[in-house]
Amino acid sequence: MLVGEIKTIKELYGLDLIAPGHRACAGCGALIAVRQILMASKRPLIVVSATSCLEVTSTPYPQTMWKTPWVHLLFENAATAASGIEAALKVLSRKYNRQEHYIIAFGGDGGTFDIGIQALSGALERGHRFIYVCYDNEAYMNTGIQRSGATPLGAATTTSPVGTKIVGKTQQKKDLMEIVVAHRIPYAATASPSHWKDLVNKVRKAQSYDGPSFIHVIAPCTRGWYFDTSETIKVARLAVETRYWPLYEVENGRYRITHPVPNPKPLEEFLKVQRRLSHLLLPENAEILESLKAYVNERWERLQKLSACFA
Repeated sequence: MLVGEIKTIKELYGLDLIAPGHRACAGCGALIAVRQILMASKRPLIVVSATSCLEVTSTPYPQTMWKTPWVHLLFENAATAASGIEAALKVLSRKYNRQEHYIIAFGGDGGTFDIGIQALSGALERGHRFIYVCYDNEAYMNTGIQRSGATPLGAATTTSPVGTKIVGKTQQKKDLMEIVVAHRIPYAATASPSHWKDLVNKVRKAQSYDGPSFIHVIAPCTRGWYFDTSETIKVARLAVETRYWPLYEVENGRYRITHPVPNPKPLEEFLKVQRRLSHLLLPENAEILESLKAYVNERWERLQKLSACFA
C-alpha cells in the first residue's frame, strides 16, 4: 500500500491545505476531491488552477483558501502554465541547487475535455513532470450548467434540456482517459472521493514518476446533478458500484482495475438519485437508457480484457 503511514481518514485530514471559509456549495464534490488530493500530495507543492468553480469559490479577491502557492489561469492554459513552472524550477534547481517542487494542475471538465485539451495534449507530449487533475462534474457548472464533452447521454442541462425535440444530451460522454493514454504518459488513473484510499494511492504513485501524470476524478455537483447536499459521497459511491465510473489505472501502458465490481448495482440506482438523469427511468425513454447501459457495459468489458492482458 502506497498510503504508508496514513491509516484513517482522520489522519489524512491532518494534512489539510485548504482553509475554512471558502465559497464552495455545501456538499461540493469537486472541493472534497481536491482536498483529498492535496492531503495525499507530497510537499513542497505548487497548485495551478484553471478558471472554474474551484477558482471562483476559493479566491474571492483579496481572500484565498489555499495554504500552498497557487496560480490562477484562464480556462484553456492551466497545463501550459504548469509546464512553464516545471521548466523554470528545473533551471533554478540546476543553477542554484534549489529544491524542486511538486506541481498539480486542476481543471474542470469544461476546461479539460473541451477548452483546454490542446494545452493538455501539448504538455503531455513534451513530457513535463506534473499531475493534471480533471475534476469532472460533467457540465459547465460555473457558468450555468451547460453541457460539455463530459456530459453523459441523456443528461439534462441548460443547453441540452428535456423537451419534445430532445431528451437531454444526444451524444455519449467523450472518453478522455483513452485520449490521455494515447499520449503514452507514465501514469493515468480514475478516482472517486468515495474511495479515498484508492485516490491517495494514485496521487502518490503519480508523483513517483519523472514525467506527466493524469488523474480523472468524479466530482458530483449538488446544483447541476440535483441531489441533496448530504448525499455527495453516496452518489460518488453509486457511480463506482454501478460501474458507471470504473476505478482503474494505466501504468506504463498496463491497465489494471483497482476496485473490481463483480456484482454491480443496477445503473438505475445511480440515475434515480439525481434529477438530471432520473427522467431516463420513464418508459418513453427506455431506448436512451438502454444506450447508456450499453456504453457502461461495453467500457467495463473492454477494461476487463485490457487488464487481463497484463495480469
